[in-house]
Amino acid sequence: MATTGEIPTTQLLISSGNGPVARTVLQTPLRDAEPSEIPVIDVSSLCKASSTLADRQAVARQIRDAATNTGFFYIAQHGIPAPTTAAAHAAVLDFFRQPVETKMRASIDQSARFNGYKPAATQRINPFESVDVRESFSWVYDPRYDPTVEDPSKIPPEAAAHLCPEDFPWEATANLPQFKAAVVEYWRACLGLARALVRAFALALDLDEHFFDEKVTYPDAVLAMNYYPPIPKPTGDDAATGRSQSEQEVSIGSHTDFQLFTILWQDDNGGLQVLNRQGQWINAKPIEGTLVVNIADYLQRITNDRYISTVHRAQNWSGRERVSMPFFVGFNWNESCGVLDSCVAEGEEKRYEEISCSEWVTRRAKAMYKTEGFSNEKTPVPSS
Repeated sequence: MATTGEIPTTQLLISSGNGPVARTVLQTPLRDAEPSEIPVIDVSSLCKASSTLADRQAVARQIRDAATNTGFFYIAQHGIPAPTTAAAHAAVLDFFRQPVETKMRASIDQSARFNGYKPAATQRINPFESVDVRESFSWVYDPRYDPTVEDPSKIPPEAAAHLCPEDFPWEATANLPQFKAAVVEYWRACLGLARALVRAFALALDLDEHFFDEKVTYPDAVLAMNYYPPIPKPTGDDAATGRSQSEQEVSIGSHTDFQLFTILWQDDNGGLQVLNRQGQWINAKPIEGTLVVNIADYLQRITNDRYISTVHRAQNWSGRERVSMPFFVGFNWNESCGVLDSCVAEGEEKRYEEISCSEWVTRRAKAMYKTEGFSNEKTPVPSS
C-alpha cells in the first residue's frame, strides 16, 4: 500500500483488451456521487419527433461533458414506459426465484449463441477478484424482434454471418408465460433508445447525427438480467478499503464494458459503484425514473481517449435480493472503426489502430470471463 499525500492508496488490477491494467485507488470511505460527477440529463428531445436539431445538440453537449468527466450519467425522460420496465423486472424475479434445476433448462451450455442462464459461481468478470456472487440470464440481438428489420432473410451476408437467431431461450422458459413478452418488450424499448443515443453521441463528437446509422443496423445489442443475492458488508478492520483486492467478495467484479455504451436499469436496493477520475469509489445510487448510461471501451478507443470508459463494480450490501438489467450497445459485429478524425487535435496522433467490433469484443471477453463447464466455441457477452 502506498500513499498520495496523507491518503493511502492501493493498486486495482482489471482486464483490458491489451492485458492487465492497474489503477491507483484512494483508500477513502465510499461516498455517494456528487451531481457534477454523475449528472442527470433530460433526453426527451432525443425521443420526440417534434424536437429540433438545436434541441438535440443541447442534449449532446451535456452528454459530451459527462462522457469526458466520469464517463457515467443518468438519463431522465428517456421514453421507456414505467410499466414496460416493471413487467420486465417482475419477469426476471419470477425466473430467478425458481429452483436451480428449473433454471438450468435454460443453461447457456445448450445455446448456439450464449443466450440463457448462467448459474451461481460460474462467472468471474475480473480474474484478480473473487468469483461474482450473482446469477445471470442474457439475450443477444435477434433481428426477428427488431422493428426496423422488415425481412431478416435480406440482411447482407457480411452482417448475417455474425447473427444466430434462436428460439432456445424462449422454449426453455415456456413455463413462465409472461417471461418472453416482458423481456422482448423491454429489449425493443432499449433498442430504440440506444439508436437515439448513438445519434446524440455523433452530435457530441461534432459529426452529422446520422454518421453512425449504418453501423447500428444489426447492432451488438445485448440485454443481461442479473440477480444478486445479498453479501455481507465489510465492517471495521474487514472493510473493503482495508483488504486486498483478491480478498474482497464481489457481487460483480471491477471492470469496464466492451463496446460503445451501456444503458442500465437498477432496482432501488443500490450497489453500483464507480471509480471516479480521482481514484475514489463512489456510489451511483438509484434515482427513480432514470437509467444509468456509461461509456465503454470501444467508444473510448475511437474518440482517442476523449471519452472515458470508467471502471465500475456492484456490491449488494442491501441485505435483500437485487436485480439489474444492463443493455449493452455496440456497432454491428462486421463493422470496424478507427479513431475519428474529429477527435484528433492538431499535433496529436491516433492512439489506436482500427479493429473490427467482433475482434474487439472477442478479445475482451476471453480476457475477462471464467466460464468453466461451458463451451469454448461460444463468444461470451457482457453482463455487468
